Amino acid sequence: MDAGVDTLQKALQINLDPRWYGTIAEIGAGQEVARWFFRAGGAAGTVAKTMSAYDMAVSDAVYGKADRYVSKGRLQAMLDHEYQLNLDRLGEQRGEETAFFAFADTVVARSYRGGNECHGWMGVKFQSRPHDEPSQVVVHVRMLDDEAPQQQEALGIVGVNLLYAAFFHHHEADRLVESLLDRLTTGRIEIDLIEMTGIEFRAVDNRVLALKLVQLGLSGAAMFGPDRRVLQPSEVLRKKAILVERGSFRPPTVVNIDMLEAARAKFETDPAVAGRDILLLTELTMANLRAGGDVVDRKDFLARADLLAACGMTVLISDYLAYHRLAAYLAWRTDGRIGMVMGVPSLLDLFDEAKHADLPGGILESFGRLFKNDLRLFVYPMLRDDRVVTLDTVEVAEELRPLFDYLNRRGSFVALEDYKPDYLPILSRDVLARIPTDDTGWESMVPAEVGELIKRRGFFGYHRGD
Repeated sequence: MDAGVDTLQKALQINLDPRWYGTIAEIGAGQEVARWFFRAGGAAGTVAKTMSAYDMAVSDAVYGKADRYVSKGRLQAMLDHEYQLNLDRLGEQRGEETAFFAFADTVVARSYRGGNECHGWMGVKFQSRPHDEPSQVVVHVRMLDDEAPQQQEALGIVGVNLLYAAFFHHHEADRLVESLLDRLTTGRIEIDLIEMTGIEFRAVDNRVLALKLVQLGLSGAAMFGPDRRVLQPSEVLRKKAILVERGSFRPPTVVNIDMLEAARAKFETDPAVAGRDILLLTELTMANLRAGGDVVDRKDFLARADLLAACGMTVLISDYLAYHRLAAYLAWRTDGRIGMVMGVPSLLDLFDEAKHADLPGGILESFGRLFKNDLRLFVYPMLRDDRVVTLDTVEVAEELRPLFDYLNRRGSFVALEDYKPDYLPILSRDVLARIPTDDTGWESMVPAEVGELIKRRGFFGYHRGD
C-alpha cells in the first residue's frame, strides 16, 4: 500500500508524470477530485479538461437522457463520451507519447434536508500506454460522514487514490483495491462494488475482488450474479422480497436447492410478497470461507462460486456472522419481506444463548433485532437417529421454550413440510469426503449441473479413474 504517500503527493506525482493526460468529469457532490490536482500544481501536464455538469438538462445534453443520474449507466456514458473525445481531439496531436484517460463520478451527498442515501459511482477509463486498448475500473461508494463537506472531502481522496492506483498499480489488482482508502477509514467510506475490465485486467476475476472488499473491511457485504458479474447490492435488493439461504455450499447439494424451492413456494403465498419480485440469495460468510483460519483459499472460494452459478444463484458474501446483522443489512436496502431459509440444526444453533453473549441484552436483544421487521425463518427438517425432526417436534432448552412458542405463534417460524425424505441423510461434508474417492454415490447427492462441473473442472480433489 502507499499509506506513506499523502493525497496531495499522489496528485502531484500524477501531474509530473508525462504519460497520462485526460479529462475529469464530475456530477453532483463529487466536485472535489479535480481540485486536488489543481492544488498540487502542474495540473496542465495531466488535465486536458474538467467538466462539472451539475444541471440535469446540461448533463442530458452532453451524455444523453438518463432515468437515474447517480447510476452505473450514467457513469459509463460519461466515461465513454469523455474518453472518446480525448482520442478524437488529441489523438493525432499527441497520441504517440500520451496514454489518455477519462475519470468520472456521479454522486449525491447529504442534502440540506438530510435523510437521503449518500452514495455515488466513480470510475476511470484509461490507456496504460500510448495506442493501447482501454482498461477500466469502476467503484460504488457510500459516504458515512454526517456532514456534506466531510463527505465531499472523502470523495476527493478516494478519487485521487483511484487514479493513482489505476496508473501505477494496474498490474497488481490486490494492491489497487487495498490502496483505495489510503488516508481514509472504513468509518468514512464504504466500497461495496469494484469492477475491473479491459486489457490490463483480462486475468482478473471480479468475484475475487468482491471477496477482497469484504476481507479488507471496505464493505460488510458484496454480491455477484450467476453470470459472474459483480452487482451493487442496494440496486439489486431495492424493493425486492428476499429469500436467503446461508451455507457452506461446499459443494451445493440437492438439499440446498430443495430448501430454497420449498421455502419459495411458501414465501410466494405471503400477502406481503404479492406483486413483488422475489430474489433468491445464497450467502457465504467470511467466517465460513476462512474455515477457522485467517486466510481464504481463493481456489476453493471460486469453486463454490462457480457451482452456485451453475445452479443459477446470486451469491452474497458477508461479514455478518450474527443473523440479526444480516437481517439489518437486508432491511436497510429493501422495504419488502425478508425470509431466511435454514435447517433445524441452524435453528437450534440460534437458540444457543452462548451465541448471543456479545450483546448486552443477550438472546432477547438478538431476536428483537432479527424479527423486528416481521422477518420469517423457513425451517427445513433434519434427520437425527433415523427420526425426522421438524419445527413441530424440535426441542430447545426448557427455559427458552416460552420464547420459542411465542415466536412460533406470531408466525416468525414457517415449517417446510414439502420436503423430500430421501434428501434428509445428505450432508455436504459427506459429499465432499466422497468426491476424491472411487465412490460415485455422491453424484446423486448434488444437482446434475454441479456434478458435471465438479468432474469437468476437477473440483475438491476429483480425479477420473484410468
